[in-house]
Amino acid sequence: MIELSDVSFGWPDGPAVLSRLSLKISPGEKVVLLGANGCGKSTLLKLMNGLVFPASGEVRWNGEALTQAQLKQREFARRFRGDCVLLFQHPEAMLFNPTVREEIAYTLKKLGRADVEDKVAHWAGELRIVHLLDKAPFSLSGGEKQKVALAALLALDPQLLLLDEPGASLDPATVGWLVDTLVHSDRTVVASTHSLSLAAELGSRCVVLGTGGEVMFDGPMRMALTGMALLEKAGLAHHHRHRHGGAEHAHLHGHDW
Repeated sequence: MIELSDVSFGWPDGPAVLSRLSLKISPGEKVVLLGANGCGKSTLLKLMNGLVFPASGEVRWNGEALTQAQLKQREFARRFRGDCVLLFQHPEAMLFNPTVREEIAYTLKKLGRADVEDKVAHWAGELRIVHLLDKAPFSLSGGEKQKVALAALLALDPQLLLLDEPGASLDPATVGWLVDTLVHSDRTVVASTHSLSLAAELGSRCVVLGTGGEVMFDGPMRMALTGMALLEKAGLAHHHRHRHGGAEHAHLHGHDW
């Protein structure tokens, strides 16, 4: 579905964020990106979503190059923006309409989708935000904003759902609903997280990014979560010292923010 080949990326006047990264995502896969702060997880999702473009290397979507020039082609852009969507970690960047109802309907209308009102009602009901439909998005809590942004994306029925720290603002019940609804469906999902326990629920394949923006591991989730040396090297675990009486010992401890 989406392929990154030897991709490198850095922000202007800054160091490289991702370094010669290669990755393939097949239809229906559930992939979790693990890594410490600053390792490039959010940037990788933005590259997949065509919001930024690599300094070198190539990103391909269903076999077609994903470039600035390609996204200026109206028909390609319309298909891609409906099929590949990204839930930001901070949803304030996604919300700009006067009401929640208009927010969920906005892209549906722009893409000329049918049954807009029915889709708005359905996803508002699924995410339990019907009572917010006539409220202004800016007046909502962080968790409510993320639910609105998620409803707006799911209403498009995308092929690929990219999630940037989906557990950051959502309450545990909504995170549980997200896991049940999306991870156990046929939809392709790529999610980034710091949480080792949430990672185990979100996907079966794990990609661990190093602090230099390189792929340190790409394989089964169980192997990643039990590989404490790998997690320590990636900044997701540390040696934790304990004192019991006069004795001191140390063991590896996984981070789970």
